[in-house]
Amino acid sequence: FIWPPVRMVRCAERRKILLLGACLCAMAKPCFFEVAGAPTPRLGLGLAALGRPGYINLGRVEDLGSADPAERSVEAMQRRAWEVLDEAWRLGLRYFDCARSYGHSEEFLGAWLRQKELLKEDVAVGSKWGYRYTADWRVDTAGEPHEVKDHSLAHLESQEKETQSFLGDHLRLYQIHSATLESGVLENQEVLNRLKALREEKGWKIGLSLSGVGQSKALAKALQTGVFDSVQATWNLMEQSCGATLKEAHDAGLEVIIKEGMANGRILQRPELLEVAEKMKVAPDALALAAIMAQPFEPMVLSGAVTSQQLRSNLRALELCDQLKDGDVLTSLMTQLQTDPDAYWKERSGLTWN
Repeated sequence: FIWPPVRMVRCAERRKILLLGACLCAMAKPCFFEVAGAPTPRLGLGLAALGRPGYINLGRVEDLGSADPAERSVEAMQRRAWEVLDEAWRLGLRYFDCARSYGHSEEFLGAWLRQKELLKEDVAVGSKWGYRYTADWRVDTAGEPHEVKDHSLAHLESQEKETQSFLGDHLRLYQIHSATLESGVLENQEVLNRLKALREEKGWKIGLSLSGVGQSKALAKALQTGVFDSVQATWNLMEQSCGATLKEAHDAGLEVIIKEGMANGRILQRPELLEVAEKMKVAPDALALAAIMAQPFEPMVLSGAVTSQQLRSNLRALELCDQLKDGDVLTSLMTQLQTDPDAYWKERSGLTWN
């Protein structure tokens, strides 16, 4: 096949991209991630860490190169986001995921899409509603929340307009942000009806993202509604608790998207992973992401890279995927690294914005 933007890259780079794209586990089955000209690799770019100055990932100061507020201004973060988006495009990534509460992620992505003069057929874009960004471009909020949940119909109606103003016709997937049983959104018939109407009126696919120890229960409830085309959940080698339910969703026809594949950096501190990566002579981040791609629910896996170097390293997961399917390494990693879900989410809740 011919990758759509080959005219934009050097021949040597094109050959490398085509080789990477040939990895069977990394290529999408026909789905709404597909773009003009070629299947979409099962690696996308999430903008949670690129759209705002602070995030909970470990080592963020080192990743960004400085704690200087000037290096995290709106303008500086937009430049960084565009640099990583440019690299993602060059490498062949075509799914980009953002949210209203990810600072200026929608603004950054929308401006980049217009600057690149990309058509809606060229790229797959997903966003989320349900949280309001309240940090006012601060890293230290003196204990105030960085984002506030509101799953009401009024909030949906206001945020859908905001999202469309930034992303326009490029938006393909619209997701409830961190749906839980406790929020009641999956039983709010007015909200569900509005989401169905958006599918009919605008052609958007409708999804939900999940978080916390109740992911599986929330997804089971969502499947009963018949409303959703996709689910975005946390699954990684440390937090595997919703795997069976994700397989059920996959078998029911939903697309599966996985976020926080490296557990906000925590998994890169696990000696079990580092030892196997060293033996295989691969980067541990690529190994961690490949382990997700090899799962039977065939996910689109989000990279949370904030540098081009991180993204290139993440991309190697596409080559490792089939290797993990054919041996005992994946089973061993899953057994050694799996943690108790309650402990996992308690530790995550204590991560510091930095």
